[in-house]
Amino acid sequence: MADPEQSPIFRQRRIEAKMLKHVYEAIAASHGEETAKATVAAAVRAASLEQAAEMAEAVRAKGGEPSMRALQEIYPLWSAGGALEIEPIAETEERLDFDVTRCRYAEMYREMGLGHIGHLLSCQRDGTFAEGFDPRIRMERKETIMTGSSRCTFRYRSD
Repeated sequence: MADPEQSPIFRQRRIEAKMLKHVYEAIAASHGEETAKATVAAAVRAASLEQAAEMAEAVRAKGGEPSMRALQEIYPLWSAGGALEIEPIAETEERLDFDVTRCRYAEMYREMGLGHIGHLLSCQRDGTFAEGFDPRIRMERKETIMTGSSRCTFRYRSD
């Protein structure tokens, strides 16, 4: 069986979640759950944009440019070690469509007692990352495993 702990991104998300759990709980205790959720959402969004900019710079350092094709090439980093089980749908110069049928990130957050904010810790990153990686790429998603669906729908489009 694949081990998601072998994925550097999966391990990083676990470390981030351990820290953010305490931040969330401290803010919720002093300012309420809504403020805690908004704060964690803002912090994760900022981190995702920063990580996307770093990844875009890494692509440029190798002589490429951020694009849908470049996103398609780096996307397997998130599924390494079986962290995501994916059903491919379409992959072209302008689109990347797939469904995730198993999300070990969601499983991890639930095991950590963070299921109620797992969508803030992980799911919101996907569209934000695309935006920060290449502003021409947009993502649409109608379902996530984290919020109780049987799959996560990923639909990326590039102008």
